[in-house]
Amino acid sequence: MELKDYKNVFVFAEQREGVIQSVAFELLGKARDLADTLGEKVVAMLLGCGIKDQAQKLIEFGADEVIVADCPELKDYLSEQYTQVVDQIVKERCPNIVLYGATTIGRDMAPRIAARLKTGLTADCTKLEVVSDEKSNGEPQFRMTRPAFGGNLMATIICPNTRPQMSTVRPGVMQKRQREEGRQGIVTNFVPKFDTSKFHVKLVETIKEDKAVVDIADAKILVSGGRGVQNKEGFDKLQALADVIGGVVSSSRAMVDNGVMPHDRQVGQTGKTVRPNLYMACGISGAIQHLAGMEESDFIIAINKDKFAPIFSVADLGIVGDLHKIVPMLTERLKKEMEK
Repeated sequence: MELKDYKNVFVFAEQREGVIQSVAFELLGKARDLADTLGEKVVAMLLGCGIKDQAQKLIEFGADEVIVADCPELKDYLSEQYTQVVDQIVKERCPNIVLYGATTIGRDMAPRIAARLKTGLTADCTKLEVVSDEKSNGEPQFRMTRPAFGGNLMATIICPNTRPQMSTVRPGVMQKRQREEGRQGIVTNFVPKFDTSKFHVKLVETIKEDKAVVDIADAKILVSGGRGVQNKEGFDKLQALADVIGGVVSSSRAMVDNGVMPHDRQVGQTGKTVRPNLYMACGISGAIQHLAGMEESDFIIAINKDKFAPIFSVADLGIVGDLHKIVPMLTERLKKEMEK
C-alpha cells in the first residue's frame, strides 16, 4: 500500500473494569479536530468483556465508528492479548493515525504495536496538529510535539515514511468535546484470532489498594506546593486552604523527591498533567518541567517570595510574599466569607 491509502484517525479507548477512562474522551476530542482537517473519520477501538454497551458513549464524544472486541480473553488487561487484537485491527483497517493515552496500559501496549507494525511512536505528546506549509510542500503533515532534553525544549516529530503515525498523549493534556447526546455512528464487532501459544502471562489475583487515591488530573481546584512549603507542616496549611475552597492538594517534584508528598500528587513533566479551573501555586518557582504540567489551567494564582520567579510569567494573579503568612490569612478570610 502507498502512504496515501492509509485513512482515518484511530483512538484506543482505554477502559478499566468496564469504565471508559477520561483520557479516551480527551483523545477523541483531538482526533475529531485532526480528522476534520484531513477530511477523514474518527474510529475508536474498544476492547474488553461485556463492554459493547459503552460504544454509544464514544460516538457521542466524537467517534464516527467504534470497533468493539468483546470477549472473555480481554476481561483484564494483559499485554499480549490486547496487543494481538489492536495489531489485527490496525493491519486490517490501515489507519493514518493512531492515538493512545500515556497511561500504564498505553505506555505498555503502544511500543509493542509500533514494533510489530515497524512504524514510529512519539511518546508523551503535548501537542498534535496537521499542518500544510512550505516544509510539507503544501501536503497535510501530522506533527507531534513533546518535551525533550529534560523539558528544556520542545521537539516536533514527524513520521514521513511509515504508517500508521502513532503517539501517546498524557491524560489531561487534550480537551474533551461537549457530549452530543444521540449522535449517530457505526458500531462494528471485531472477532479476534488469538495465537494462544504466546499467552505466557496469566493474571492470578488482583489486589486493590484500600485507601481512596485522589486523581489530581480530575480535580477542579488544586492547591499546589513547592520547595517553599518546606515540610509536612507547610502542606498542612495548604490542606486547610484546600478544605475551605473544596480543592485538592498537589505538589511539585521537589517535595515528592524529598518524601514529603506521594508521587500520585505530583504535577509536571514527570508527574501528571492537570487542567483545573483554579491552580494555586504556593512556593513553586516555576521550572519549565512543572509549567508543562499545569500551564493550561483556567486560572492560576501564584504565591512566592521571589518576585522574579518564572511562575509569575504564567500566573493570572501573583502575590509576592511569604506563603506561610499569606496562606493561613487567606484561609481564615475565605472561611469567614463562606460562612456568610
